[in-house]
Amino acid sequence: MPIRCTLPDGWLSVPPKEVNADNAAFVAVHPGLSKGFTPSITMTGHVRAHDAPLQQVAEESLAELRAGATEVRVGERSEVGTADNPGFAQAVRLVVPYGGKPLHLVQRQAFFSMNYPPDPGSTAVLQVVLSALPDQFVRLLDEFHEFLTTIRPEVER
Repeated sequence: MPIRCTLPDGWLSVPPKEVNADNAAFVAVHPGLSKGFTPSITMTGHVRAHDAPLQQVAEESLAELRAGATEVRVGERSEVGTADNPGFAQAVRLVVPYGGKPLHLVQRQAFFSMNYPPDPGSTAVLQVVLSALPDQFVRLLDEFHEFLTTIRPEVER
């Protein structure tokens, strides 16, 4: 399902394959803050049954992280979004292998449900993730939240 979004200043859209994010539909990086790791925003989407709670989708995301990361710890979790497009967000700390060393990252994961017109019995679930080093994360969190407010389904005219 096509979507529209606006990146905050300093962020650049890059082809997902360029950053080994082949399963992502959209990737943006913030090269100006690179200190051994370039902060990124990734966006993926899935079509799910209407009754799939977003908390379940978030738990599935954590299970996928645990397959390739260690020390996966979940922090704050909350309902976000609107009645028409409900959402769920969670903060996650994790350690991943990076260049032969452990790399400590923080993620803010946001999940949103949207109507999926091709199949009225299904919902499009959009997962948007900010990944950054802890000091980068603090600086970028407000920009990420700003970015989330710009995400809209692309309506055909």
